Amino acid sequence: MTASKPVVILGVFVADTAYRADRQPRMGETILGNSFKLGPGGKGSNQAVAAGKLGADITFLTRLGVDAFADMAKHTWSDAGVKSAVIDTPDSYTGAAYIFVEEGTGNNAIIVSPGAAMLISPADIEAHAALIESAGVFVTQLEQPIDSALRALEIARGAGVTTILNPAPAASLPDRIYTLCDYVTPNETEAEGLTGIKVSSVDDARRAADALLAKGVGAIIVTLGEKGALLHTKDRSEHVGAVSAGPVVETTGAGDAFNGGLAAALAKGVEPLEAVRFACAVAGISVTRPGTAPSMPTLQEVEALLAKA
Repeated sequence: MTASKPVVILGVFVADTAYRADRQPRMGETILGNSFKLGPGGKGSNQAVAAGKLGADITFLTRLGVDAFADMAKHTWSDAGVKSAVIDTPDSYTGAAYIFVEEGTGNNAIIVSPGAAMLISPADIEAHAALIESAGVFVTQLEQPIDSALRALEIARGAGVTTILNPAPAASLPDRIYTLCDYVTPNETEAEGLTGIKVSSVDDARRAADALLAKGVGAIIVTLGEKGALLHTKDRSEHVGAVSAGPVVETTGAGDAFNGGLAAALAKGVEPLEAVRFACAVAGISVTRPGTAPSMPTLQEVEALLAKA
């Protein structure tokens, strides 16, 4: 394997505050909960942690408030070997999510307040152009403003950096964003949102991927949960099976594990199909553990699983 090129990820950190109770309170009512958990979240941050724990040379670009949740973010990144390019924003706050889980069913209701991350602007991106241009692989999602993601992809593309867009959460996108993407990595729901084609099989995923190729994307990787992933380009269409690492505990961070793993593998010069298989193994381990960032595996764990599989 060649030496790893740097990975730069633009995205959002939020502190996940998770409450479990038998039911949601009604307006004006107070009830007792069964448990509470505070942990790191945000798609971009989770992806950076995944890449960092896999040994990638990773820098995460974001905005944070100047508060206790910002301290949590920085601590999370340093533990995972993630460098950060943080724009401190004292007049806002670090993002947070309220997650209510209904004890009996596991159903959830979520409020996300992204805070300072919603202020990431194209001007912020231009101020960090040299960082983006220095990358081998650049990744972004859609939790920060789309115009900032678009500007970052333009800068990366202009410098010949491999670009990955994880189109999550699903949003309507300007047509010109697609031509800036070497890889787009939707799950089934996001693929349907982008193309209008319902994805419930591998063949459906191929049809949706064809529609994205027609928009100018280099390669599409549709993640298919327990069915693995589809790598689809104009020259090849390969279905990669899921890599099981044991019983599934929680799937929340699986997509972030996959994207972080994909970026880390591509930055090492791994060819695309093997990079997808590697990313499936990263996701396969993450779902056997609770939490998002805390569930991300090390490179040794992934290599051991792939050797066994």
